[in-house]
Amino acid sequence: MQVYLPIAELSVNLFFLVGIGGAVGFLSGLFGVGGGFLLTPLLIFSGVPAPVAVASVTGQVVAASTSGALAHYRRGAIDLHLALYLVLSGVLGAFGGVAMFALLRDAGQLDLVISLGFLVLLGSVGVLMLVESTRAILKQRKGVVVRERLPNQHNWIHGLPMRVRFKKSRLYISVLPVLIIGLFIGFVGSLLGVGGGFIMVPALVYLLRVPGNVVIGTSLAQVVAMMAATTILHAVQSQSVDILLAFCLMVGGTAGAQFGASAGKYLRGEQLRGLLALLVLAVAIRFGLSLVLAPADVFSMAVTGGAQ
Repeated sequence: MQVYLPIAELSVNLFFLVGIGGAVGFLSGLFGVGGGFLLTPLLIFSGVPAPVAVASVTGQVVAASTSGALAHYRRGAIDLHLALYLVLSGVLGAFGGVAMFALLRDAGQLDLVISLGFLVLLGSVGVLMLVESTRAILKQRKGVVVRERLPNQHNWIHGLPMRVRFKKSRLYISVLPVLIIGLFIGFVGSLLGVGGGFIMVPALVYLLRVPGNVVIGTSLAQVVAMMAATTILHAVQSQSVDILLAFCLMVGGTAGAQFGASAGKYLRGEQLRGLLALLVLAVAIRFGLSLVLAPADVFSMAVTGGAQ
């Protein structure tokens, strides 16, 4: 059953869209991530123009993250004070990312920057995650007990100026790293169409020492607000949001996430991190190959904003 995507200007099989939404939703539920960093590349590899894929996935990420954020809010597992700083800086970063998105598209360099961005971002994160999970698995097999640092234990980052007390997270730290993390994820998320949860969670845990009982909910709250602003900005400025595409992805993603969450109960944390690292590296390698291999169609035509 073919459906026509008006913004993407191509016909795609409906079951294919729902299917990849379900597959990414399954992986999101399995690994506890937003899934935008997987869904955007899959759409690009399937022939959807990169600007439309990036802008449309932002809406899907908002829908997928809202239910999780509400669940954590009802349990009192969100540091609203910390989330406020992350949201404000994230929205500012999103403004910059959307502006850069428009400039690169007008210059005809958006596809190249998106490919390079995913290659560098996913490649570095994937390698770090794979090394960490491999070490954890090897130590676990040898019976080595590793004493982890306390979540609220301070490091040199916390001693920077402009310190603020976050009562829910039991932290009294500098607000500067909080704002920098929010700005970076807002910029990258709006430019590449990713929620940034797979960066936000490690940053909150390892850099800011936010307790694990509030880190996921706080990250989801930031993702929902930031990506909602990004979706509106893309719809108004770049006009690249394909509502029909986003809706089909939402339907599949909602169902797939439930099965993924159930399947994740049967794997240990280090195993999940190792599998996610391999998946992230596979996507990074695919982007790397797209940069060095000759495309099937050497010539392409596109309308840029610079035409008069």
